[in-house]
Amino acid sequence: MKDLSVFCHVFTECQRCDRLRTYTRDVAKEKKRAFRQDEYWGRPVPSFGDPDARLWVLGLAPSAHGANRTGRPFTGDQSGVWLYRALFRAGFSNQALSSHKADGLALKGAWVSMVVRCAPPANKPLPDEFRSCRDFLVQERELLKNVQVILALGKVAFDAATQLFQVPRPRPVFRHGTFVTCESSDRRMVIVGSYHPSQQNTFTGVLTEAAFDDVFDLAKNFLNNTS
Repeated sequence: MKDLSVFCHVFTECQRCDRLRTYTRDVAKEKKRAFRQDEYWGRPVPSFGDPDARLWVLGLAPSAHGANRTGRPFTGDQSGVWLYRALFRAGFSNQALSSHKADGLALKGAWVSMVVRCAPPANKPLPDEFRSCRDFLVQERELLKNVQVILALGKVAFDAATQLFQVPRPRPVFRHGTFVTCESSDRRMVIVGSYHPSQQNTFTGVLTEAAFDDVFDLAKNFLNNTS
């Protein structure tokens, strides 16, 4: 892969997982009543952000009527509302709203992607689907040459991020605000864990906006200390 734009184009054409490709196409065809007039993306969702990012925000997978509809990670659902507001408050974006691919949003110093690139049924990828997507994650790590902090949203993303590097044992237990410093052959990385901004967490108060801001502040502190 020569650059991130080529990388994103290649994986949006991926056909590896029959179950996921069938599901994303079916959802795009059937649609949700509230989005009946929308043209759904309906395929692997490209990553989004600043190619020179120092912060990499990593989620689990696109939602069926969010990113699978809009074609941008964390866009079109309540998780995205929370994420992009937090990115804006932390100074990583030019606006707080992410609604569609032509809304003028630009990230500054941040990159957003997902462990699995296609929306899975019930938001639960199968083990084989995780394995099929893993090399995309590895390639992305190599191409994001300036990244120094990964903010992993949820345990699955946290575990996937730690597997990309040599993590000291015992492996850290995931919780909100967990962080671990690890290394690869070419760099030192800090991985910060955050509860996922899913409705299950935000509606119940498991994750508050203040707590979400705290992990962004933690990530920024690490970035400031490595400048």
